[in-house]
Amino acid sequence: MNKYPKIGIRPTIDGRQGGVRESLEEKTMNLAKAVADLIAKNVRHGDGTPVECVIADTTIGRVAEAAACAEKFEREGVGATITVTSCWCYGSETMDMNPYWPKAVWGFNGTERPGAVYLAAVLAGHAQKGLPAFGIYGHDVQDIDDNTIPADVAEKLLRFARAAMAVATMRGKSYLSMGSMCMGIAGSIVDPDFFQEYLGMRNESVDETEILRRMEEGIYDHEEYARAME
Repeated sequence: MNKYPKIGIRPTIDGRQGGVRESLEEKTMNLAKAVADLIAKNVRHGDGTPVECVIADTTIGRVAEAAACAEKFEREGVGATITVTSCWCYGSETMDMNPYWPKAVWGFNGTERPGAVYLAAVLAGHAQKGLPAFGIYGHDVQDIDDNTIPADVAEKLLRFARAAMAVATMRGKSYLSMGSMCMGIAGSIVDPDFFQEYLGMRNESVDETEILRRMEEGIYDHEEYARAME
């Protein structure tokens, strides 16, 4: 049975207590649950296995809660994260700081305390720290008690989930480049830093001259070669 990476859902919230945070707890967790349900029903791994989602145990309004969420995600085998919020939150205190997890942020477009300001601020924070993030914002304004996901938002969430799972699944694997060094054609040059630092993959390369040498000296499976030529 394959062990696939999961998607972590991070419900972030305005951490100010005394009526603010309390009024947003249920809404924010409902957004996280709606995203998890959408992905579980619509995204599959290569063999058809449904993608699993892991939701943080609590909403995230402070550093300790962000740290607890990160610890849970590491334990559960998360490979990408989606942060959801229905309100303004405190930037770096609520961010996903893991440099290896592809990230998306959905700022709920609501009539009360919309997440647009947080979305803009936290995307700027990610850029400042060199952590790419995919921003999601809906075209239509929704009421605070509306927990449905609009079609345009769903499309963006699913697009990110599929791409993020592809990247997460490749992590730790090796990329083999064959023949690109011989010709020096710019479009075929592999950027090793991108593969190693962002995708988390090893880089290996085989020059075209080595392929020719093995053909000339017969260093290959002759039966397999005959089948390929047929």
